[in-house]
Amino acid sequence: MATSYEQGGDARGTILGHPKGLFILFFAEMWERFSFYGMRALLIFYLTKHWLFSDSDASLIYGAYTSLVYITPVLGGWLADRYLGQRKATLFGAVVLTLGHFLMAFEGGGGQSDPAINIFWLALAFIIVGSGFLKGNISVIVGQLYPKTDVRRDGAYTIFYMGINLGSLLGVLIAGYLGETYGWSYGFGAAGIGMLLGLIVFMLGKPLLLGRGEPHDPALLKQRKAGLPLEYWLYATGLGAIAVLWVLIQYQALVGWMLGVSGLGLLGYIAYIAFTRLTPHERDRILVIIFLLILQPVFWGLFEQAGASVNLFTDRYVDRNFFGFEVPTTWFQSINSAFILLLGPVFAWLWTTLGRKGFEPSTPAKFGLAIVQVGLGFLVLTWGARAMGVDAMTSMWLIVFLYLLHTMGELCLSPVGLSAMNRLAPWHMAGLIMGGWFFATAGGNFVAGQISAMAGAEGAEGGNAAKALYLDVWATTGWVAFGIGVVVLLLSPFVKRLMHLDTLKDEDVGDDLLGQSEAGEPQAGGVHPELKG
Repeated sequence: MATSYEQGGDARGTILGHPKGLFILFFAEMWERFSFYGMRALLIFYLTKHWLFSDSDASLIYGAYTSLVYITPVLGGWLADRYLGQRKATLFGAVVLTLGHFLMAFEGGGGQSDPAINIFWLALAFIIVGSGFLKGNISVIVGQLYPKTDVRRDGAYTIFYMGINLGSLLGVLIAGYLGETYGWSYGFGAAGIGMLLGLIVFMLGKPLLLGRGEPHDPALLKQRKAGLPLEYWLYATGLGAIAVLWVLIQYQALVGWMLGVSGLGLLGYIAYIAFTRLTPHERDRILVIIFLLILQPVFWGLFEQAGASVNLFTDRYVDRNFFGFEVPTTWFQSINSAFILLLGPVFAWLWTTLGRKGFEPSTPAKFGLAIVQVGLGFLVLTWGARAMGVDAMTSMWLIVFLYLLHTMGELCLSPVGLSAMNRLAPWHMAGLIMGGWFFATAGGNFVAGQISAMAGAEGAEGGNAAKALYLDVWATTGWVAFGIGVVVLLLSPFVKRLMHLDTLKDEDVGDDLLGQSEAGEPQAGGVHPELKG
């Protein structure tokens, strides 16, 4: 019998057994990731070479920017759940993102005294807010194309996930090359064109979305408040957030305080609920969640060196000659996406195979393995670079091996962590726990900026001394991470007991309505409105 998706004409037809709307979302998100990662690959160089920030200051700006990108989906997801619906929120985010990427192409004359730098700050604010409205909500629409029990859901997210990483790979290769070779405006302009293509695909593909992601109460959006429909006021809220972020991105210390105070408050509130309102087994599971959330900044703090200190180090101290061709520095940012595309299916098969034989590591053990590998990546790099000599160029293959270890760590932590949050959280705390995941990820990105700032304290003119400082900071943080990972592995059997997997029931687990991005990156706005904490 034909499914409901195979009936009713072209709009309800299928491709490869999936609704056509899935492939509209695939291409829209592919171009969005093209623009985001193409711009990200150039950002640290744009800060240091064009606006002439020191390595340390540029790293702090980079860390604040990437951390804010992970906070704003909470706002975008909440507004979508309560009022706008995911499609309108995604469309608004795409428009804002397109404007932000094109604003990046206005480079001015350079230097921090150039008034054009204010356009740069504004561009970052646009991109942060646009990501907040689009990043999670487009993933949610993927899930809404299918019934909750549809066996095609996992396959759909796999297809969507491939689009994400394909866009990331192409964005870094194309925008990165244009930016490094022909000028900043060409690279950022290419990112803007990519985002514009994503916007056009999403708009033209609306009929194929089968009415999914629409507002729960369209009449409410039309109600006038102070002379304007409520919908306009919601968009004004997004524009107001741009003004706030224009200030925040220039004062990175404020971002750190905001993350610290809000994060501690959120963890405290989660713990309060666990000890005052939950059953003993539910409380223990929340303690496991808190344990996993605390580990996130350790992993992402090192992993996100890719776009900051590792990018600068590769540009200055790595022999990038490959059979007579000098590999553009930004292209190394594509290695992670390439490894994810290659290794993602392998890890999915590995966990399934080990699970059938009873040897699959527990969630805490996988977190420990991830942190061990992210630390080991830097230890191998620093050992190899020192063995070659601080005054000699470092082999590019050490950088490739670093990305291999870090990608394997990512595949042990990111999708596994998302699954654990959904699996262990009581249904009535699902939204709250996802908020905690996002804050922990954002905190990790901010920590990454701090580590990169320490590594780049000598600056670009430091020569061998600057290179030695990079290696010293990475060796220290690598050993710390490796040690933490080992401790987590040792504690994992005890932590696993607190998960009480034997007493988990279907009604204890919130519906997995969230999408995934790079290697299962959690997305805001994916929790059903009734599950919001």
